[in-house]
Amino acid sequence: MQTNKALSSLTSWRWWRSLLLIFLGCSIMGTAYVLFINPYNFVPGGVYGLAIVMHNIFPSIQVGTFGYMFDIPLMITALIIFGGKFGARTVMAAAYTPGFMNFLTQLVYPTQEAVESLDPQLLLGGNLNLSNDLLVACMLGAILTGVGMGIVVRQQATTGGTDIVAMLLQKYAGIKFSTGIFFADGFVVMAGLLVIGFGLFLDAPDPSGWLLTIYSLIIIYASSRVLAYMLDGASYDKLLFIITDRHAELKKFIIEDLDRSATYIRSRGMYTDAERDMIFLVISRKEVRRVQQQIKQIDPRAFLVVTDAYDTYGEGFKAFPEDGEIQAE
Repeated sequence: MQTNKALSSLTSWRWWRSLLLIFLGCSIMGTAYVLFINPYNFVPGGVYGLAIVMHNIFPSIQVGTFGYMFDIPLMITALIIFGGKFGARTVMAAAYTPGFMNFLTQLVYPTQEAVESLDPQLLLGGNLNLSNDLLVACMLGAILTGVGMGIVVRQQATTGGTDIVAMLLQKYAGIKFSTGIFFADGFVVMAGLLVIGFGLFLDAPDPSGWLLTIYSLIIIYASSRVLAYMLDGASYDKLLFIITDRHAELKKFIIEDLDRSATYIRSRGMYTDAERDMIFLVISRKEVRRVQQQIKQIDPRAFLVVTDAYDTYGEGFKAFPEDGEIQAE
């Protein structure tokens, strides 16, 4: 009975912790948009990128409100089509983020007119105006967006939006999920280029607005790299293929000094047709230099190939992902 209570308590704690992390991630992402993306009219794809485009045409409607206008129909569609496969956590994340963005926007701008204009000179009394440092604003927005999304996705949720579009394209058009994301975000960036860059539907277009598309592409790339790092970590592992005649000494070094194991792969030289064992070894990047030096001391005539390991799972490395777990592509 006590064991069941303990398990129930642990499950409850994990659920609440996951929920808090989802809200934290959404808050970080929303802050990135309000402080570093929306004021400078960057359009980094996604539902909120499209919301920025629409806000330029209809400034009286906030970016977060447009987010709801796009997200709600997509959510209903996804729930109807995918049913239970479409998680409640994603619904919560998508429902929370636009509202948080609207709330924070009201806090950091002094008047309703400033909320409509999103003038960075009025942002926090002008204390966070990066109009002359657009690359700094762009990178800060990208990093915070990637971190926020990473926290959310690690809890097996997404923020909806173009993810749903990609899921629909995958189901009905046979398009890969990653390709669907590319198409959806590409459409949003092109809309930003037409409206903000070339002034379509605007009374007073910015002649240099097309340059903002370049910054938008930087945000898309940088945030995706941060997201991949948040999900998978940096890939520091290396694969080593070693051919040597001094197996005993090298085996002793690998097992006793490196405290690792390796695998013998039976191989045959193409020129000599002689069979020998090749050592297959996985180590961290920081250990490569040490292994190279040791191989040189043991057998200067050894043959060594070093290559990257994209992912390494098992004892001493990462744990295998759970079934259905979201991973970076």
